[in-house]
Formats: sequence, C-alpha cells, structure tokens
Amino acid sequence: MRKRYDFSKSIPNPYVRKAKRQITIRLDAETIDYFKALSTRSGVPYQNLINLYLRDCAAAKRQLKMEWAS
Repeated sequence: MRKRYDFSKSIPNPYVRKAKRQITIRLDAETIDYFKALSTRSGVPYQNLINLYLRDCAAAKRQLKMEWAS
C-alpha cells in the first residue's frame, strides 16, 4: 500500500442516489419479529423492509392517529 493517495481528481460515486445515515432506533420485539418474518418470505433484509415502509409512509404523508386515555 502507498503511504499517500491522491484524491484530487476523484468524483462522487454516480451509483449512489442518496446515502443512508446510520441512527439508533428502539423498536419492540414484536415489530422486529414481524419484519424479520417478512424478510424471510421476501428475501429482502429486514432493515431494508423497515426503511421501505417508513419511506412509503413519508412519501404518502401518512399521519399516525393517536388517542390518549384521559
């Protein structure tokens, strides 16, 4: 390996549309189990399925209907 590399003529990766950002999120076990089972049936990694579902919700501007007990 070289000690230094010249990246002055480098270009951004044209195949990456939008880079994903890593976060920490807490999900209950039942939700994870659901997406893992769906992953087994579809062959798509469960984290990708969760991302696809959340992206679909955001694109459709779905609002969560919450009612608090009084």
